[in-house]
Order: sequence, then C-alpha cells, then structure tokens
Amino acid sequence: MIVIGNTLVSLDLIERFFVCDLKVCKGICCIEGDAGAPLLEKERQEIERNMHKILPLLTPQGRIAITRDGSAYIDEDGDLVTMLIEGSNCAYCTFDNNGVCLCALEKGYRNSKLPQLKPSSCHLYPVRLSKVGGMTAINLHRWKICACAEKLGRKLNVRAYQFLKESLIREFGEDWYEDLEKVAGEWLSKKR
Repeated sequence: MIVIGNTLVSLDLIERFFVCDLKVCKGICCIEGDAGAPLLEKERQEIERNMHKILPLLTPQGRIAITRDGSAYIDEDGDLVTMLIEGSNCAYCTFDNNGVCLCALEKGYRNSKLPQLKPSSCHLYPVRLSKVGGMTAINLHRWKICACAEKLGRKLNVRAYQFLKESLIREFGEDWYEDLEKVAGEWLSKKR
C-alpha cells in the first residue's frame, strides 16, 4: 500500500492493467452478483430528484421495478444498494443492439440529459473503497468476469489507475490524482 493524503492505495491499482472490454464481457458486472450496487444516501437522493428524467431512459422492466419498489433498497448486509429487476440485473441497466449492458445513468450523463448520477461504486469499479482507521483504503477487486479487461489493458498498455482517471478524480480530486500519477510513475520506473 502507498499513502497518498488520507488514502491507502493498493499497488494493484498502479501495477495491474485494466480496460473494460464491453465487446467481450457485455457489461455482465451490472447483472451478476447477489445485490445491487452500493449507493450512498446522497446519491440516492440525487437519483430521486432526477427520477422524472431517468425513468424514460430505462427498460420497461427497470421502470416497473423502480416504480413498484423504489430507486434503492437495503440488502442482506444492511447496505443501501441500487434496485434490482427480479433479483437479477440492476434496474438502471439498458442494452444496446449488440446485447451489451449499459448504465442508463451514465448514458444520460454522456448525452447531456442528466447530471453525473452514476453511483461512485459503479463509476470506480473495479476499485472498492473501505475505511481503515481514519483513512480510505483503495483496493482493486479482481473478478473472473473482468479477465478480458485485464487482457485488453495489457494489450493497450493501460494501467487500472489510468483507466479510472475520471472516476478517481471525481472521488478524490485532481490534486490527489496528480499525486497518484507521480507516485505511480516513480514506482513503475523502479520495477523496470
């Protein structure tokens, strides 16, 4: 782990290669799993405030689930998470013509229809955050369904921290990210 500000950064974030390969994985991370995506209360509130703009972007099943059950729920572990459709994929999933699962919240943001509402847990994935004392630990979650992302990252020579630049800046700020880039550059040059 490397300390940057009040964060503990896993070396995996710096050393491992990662670029989502939606052509291969089809966005399965939004479908697989045993609960919705972790959601902060302030994120839930922002989603609720924008629900009139979000509902038209969803699949009919997503609209039904959210209208019937709400925008989020508390899972078995007591965590606030995004609503699921029939216990399977996230209610905010949409699908393109090739069957690739895409986030309606992200699509709405990219098309200037919504503010950035994608939950930070999704935007940061495969990063997972946890508290260690007064610090935030930043770890890279490794899941077999993301093996294609590691392969593509290696092919394109893109490290996980580089791929996640936008979401890391959103979460920790530009100064923090500049510090991460500097530390990563020094660390990787020593490993050569």
